[in-house]
Amino acid sequence: MSLKTLLLALLFCGCTVAMAQKSKPVNLIFDSDMGPDYDDVGAITIMHNYADKGEVNILATMASTNYEGVAGVLNAFNTYFGRPEIPVGVPKGDAVGLRDFQHWSDTVLARYPHQIKSNADAQDAVKLYRKILAAQADNSVTIVSVGFFTNLSNLLNTKGDRYSALTGIELVKKKVKLLVSMAGKYPEGYEFNVMKDIAASNNVFTNWPTKIIFSGFEIGMKIKAGIPLINDASIKNDPTKDVFRMSIPMAKEDAAGRMSWDETAVLVAIKGYNKWYTLHPGHISTVSSDGKNTWDDNGKGQAYLVEKVPYTVVQDLINKLIMYQPREK
Repeated sequence: MSLKTLLLALLFCGCTVAMAQKSKPVNLIFDSDMGPDYDDVGAITIMHNYADKGEVNILATMASTNYEGVAGVLNAFNTYFGRPEIPVGVPKGDAVGLRDFQHWSDTVLARYPHQIKSNADAQDAVKLYRKILAAQADNSVTIVSVGFFTNLSNLLNTKGDRYSALTGIELVKKKVKLLVSMAGKYPEGYEFNVMKDIAASNNVFTNWPTKIIFSGFEIGMKIKAGIPLINDASIKNDPTKDVFRMSIPMAKEDAAGRMSWDETAVLVAIKGYNKWYTLHPGHISTVSSDGKNTWDDNGKGQAYLVEKVPYTVVQDLINKLIMYQPREK
């Protein structure tokens, strides 16, 4: 073999390996309150959009709230996007029970097929976390949290079981690569997901053993989504469109579209942050008794997103992504 041929072969091998690494899907667990707000609906749509592109492997969809019907709603979206087999977890103990005031969740359950008829039919979220994590390769799982920290806190508090002898903290440290969370306001402030279960938030912020990237309130607040979706007459029998179509007229602040907090977290969890954001490193300080979070620039292991490009770039992308239609209805 000539030197030129050898160099070309090595180059081809290198490119092949790089392409294989680049195309490897993200192993993702989606943890959502799926109900008090409807940006969760945009978020789950984006996740399935990228799953159909081969960029994400959805391991589970978890509810961090326990209003009756939330498990069915998650299953209905998974079914609509062609993945009814995705396991659904729900908190079986104490949890925030808030639901949507617009009652779009009732419409989704009434109009779209779902095998899970009640929360009792869903798995215990913490047990499901342990089962799934124990079966994954080390340092291979990304968790995206777009709701309360109830499940993640309870997971950290677990002891060994039939799935793994490791404690919750040990299991997370061994199996999880990254936690991306829509939570907090930076550098300080009040944010819904942090405030509704303060004890759980503090436990996760203090004891989570892997890197955390936060998409703060200030990131998604500017990004308005849903108007192009509801104005597209070609999109029919679509639960995402139904939710945005019902909900946007019910609040004056949504006239230009709903704020896109949860969508940004899912986008970063799957595609990374570098195209749109930089990271401000540090660590969340302990959340105060009234739910206010503050930031410690000298802390380690965490970071929050800072805009690198105009927010309209991400807004245009999210509006396109949530208009996605599954390959077969």
